[in-house]
Amino acid sequence: MFWPMFAVAVGFVGLAVLGVLAVRVFLEARRLGVQVTDSARRISRAAEDLERAAAGAARSADTL
Repeated sequence: MFWPMFAVAVGFVGLAVLGVLAVRVFLEARRLGVQVTDSARRISRAAEDLERAAAGAARSADTL
């Protein structure tokens, strides 16, 4: 009777550990998604700044 109860207990502990790890992976993936979104927004803003600077440089070159 000991071994079946031990097997059930070990199985329950294993499922609990997997559940905790799944929650941690979910939270880290969510945090990574937020960072990727922020990085994409910053890259887009930098690209717009570069376009404006290039247009200004082109106008300056045309006046020469």
